[in-house]
Amino acid sequence: MKIGYARVSSESQDHAAQVEALKAAGCGHIFSEKASGKSTNGRPVLAKLLKRLEQGDVVVVTKLDRVARSARDLLNIVHELKDRDCGFVSLGDSWCDTTNEMGRFMLTVMSGIAELERDLIRKRCQAGIERAKVKGTQFGRPTVLDVKQRKKLAERYATGETMAELAREYSCGEATIWRALRG
Repeated sequence: MKIGYARVSSESQDHAAQVEALKAAGCGHIFSEKASGKSTNGRPVLAKLLKRLEQGDVVVVTKLDRVARSARDLLNIVHELKDRDCGFVSLGDSWCDTTNEMGRFMLTVMSGIAELERDLIRKRCQAGIERAKVKGTQFGRPTVLDVKQRKKLAERYATGETMAELAREYSCGEATIWRALRG
């Protein structure tokens, strides 16, 4: 069965044109919602549609941006549909039709491009982190206690003061005192 999905971003918009196109494409049931397309989270109607699918169903949209805003979201949705033996068709993007060989091939190519993009982003981030480390940038949370304070803590702890007393005096937690003593 063909099942349509129509989405608009705001309450002031209307998805009537999408619904008409989905009916004309032979969709037996149409799910429609007014929600942001930034991610698949926060779209209860899409979740309901995905939950309702049965083997052999085909999800139909008028354009790809109605169901996904990023290649990753699209590929995740299509992968979920494939796992459930369901198809996916975008009326406005003829290459995106998992019910035929060419559409599946194009999505495979798209998935490779998305993976390459993720790898390139990861490498650029890692290179930036390495450059920052060379410059001396400190990562993580700033230390609560400086070197002098840590040295004084060790001396006072050695003379018998408790971690609880030291934590109160230095306005920090006992775990911070413990880490300072260990480090």
